[in-house]
Amino acid sequence: MRGSRQVEGKAGAPQHPKSRQPTPRSAARRGARAPPRGLHEVAQASRRRGRRGLPVASVLARFVCPACVVQGRWKEKLGLRSTPRAASPRRALQLGEVPEPLRGVSTRWHKQAAGGVQEPPRDRMDLQIERERTVYNISGGCTALVVVYLLGKLYVANAGDSRAIIIRNGEVIPMSSEFTPETERQRLQYLAYMQPHLLGNEFTHLEFPRRVQRKEVGKRMLYRDFNMTGWAYKTIEEDDLKFPLIYGEGKKARVMATIGVTRGLGDHDLKVHDSNIYIKPFLSSSPEVRVYDLLQYEHGPDDVLILATDGLWDVLLNEEVAEAVTNFLPNCDPDDPHRYTLAAQDLVMRARGVLKDRGWRISNDRLGSGDDISVYVIPLIHGNKQS
Repeated sequence: MRGSRQVEGKAGAPQHPKSRQPTPRSAARRGARAPPRGLHEVAQASRRRGRRGLPVASVLARFVCPACVVQGRWKEKLGLRSTPRAASPRRALQLGEVPEPLRGVSTRWHKQAAGGVQEPPRDRMDLQIERERTVYNISGGCTALVVVYLLGKLYVANAGDSRAIIIRNGEVIPMSSEFTPETERQRLQYLAYMQPHLLGNEFTHLEFPRRVQRKEVGKRMLYRDFNMTGWAYKTIEEDDLKFPLIYGEGKKARVMATIGVTRGLGDHDLKVHDSNIYIKPFLSSSPEVRVYDLLQYEHGPDDVLILATDGLWDVLLNEEVAEAVTNFLPNCDPDDPHRYTLAAQDLVMRARGVLKDRGWRISNDRLGSGDDISVYVIPLIHGNKQS
C-alpha cells in the first residue's frame, strides 16, 4: 500500500521492516534464487508467492515489456522492488507505459529505444509544469511531437494527436500514431476499473453503443470492457446508467465528456464541467517512440519527414499529403533553400481550403480544417552516408 514500507523476502513476499535481511552468504546457503530471467521462471515465482501477492505471471505476460523480463527487471516494472520511480501496474497505466493488450506496438517501450533510461525527461517536464502552473499562472496543456537525430538515426516521439510520416520514393512510412479516447480505450477503462474513485461516482468505465436509459434496466444490451476487443451482452444495472468514461466516436470521442486527446503535457487542473472530478489521472505524458535508421537507405532530394498537428490530418490522408509533396518539390528550384518551407505552406493552404458561400472548402468540396495547422517538411538527404 502507498506510504507503507515493505522489504522483499526470499520469495518476493512483503516482510516486516525490522525483520532481519539475509546476507549474501546466508542467502546462498538457503538457496535463494536470482531474479527470474524469463516467463517460465516468472510463472514459478508467481506460484511461490501464493495468494499473498500479485498474479505476477499473468500481469507480466499481458502488460510488461518482454525485454524487461529477459533482463530481470520485471519486479521493478510491477512495483515489487523499491525503485526511484516506484513503478506499479496502476502507476504504469497512468504513465501510459502499459500498451493496449492487442495493439502490441513494441516501440511504445521508449526506454528500450532510448537506451534504458530509468527516469524519462517527460516525467520531470510534466512535474515541472505542475509546480510552476501557479507561479506563472499556467493553465491548459499541449501535445508533443519531437524528433531527435542521434548517431545516424531519427527518434520520433509522440504524445498526443499530432502525426509524423516519412515519404521515401513516394512511399508513406508512418512514424507515429495518435492517442485519442478511441485508440486508448482499453488503457483508460482498465485504469478506471482499478481505481474507481477516479470516476467520482458519476461515470462508468464500461462502454455501450449508446446512452443507457432507465427504462432499459433489467434488459440486455451490448457492452465492452477493458479486456474486450469485441462486444458482448450484459444485463443492465443501476450503475450502468452513469455517464460512460469514453463517449462519442471519431473526432467527437471524449474522456469524461471533456477532452479528446489522452496524452500530452499539462492539464493538471482540468476537471469535468461543474464538478470536482480531475481528468489528469487519465492523461499520460508517456510518448510512443519509433526509430528510423537514416544510414540504411539512400535518400533523394524529395524524400522528407513531415510533422504536423491534427489540423492537417483531420482533412487530408497520408496518401494525399504524400502526393501533394511529391508533386510540389520537383517543380521548385533544387538550389532554393526555402523549397521545403514552401512545401509546408502549400500543405497548410490545402488543409485550410478557400472561403466559399458555405465556409472554407478543400478539394472535392469537402469542409476545410477548422483547427490550428502547423506543418514541418524536413529533408532526409542530409542523412546519407556520404553527407
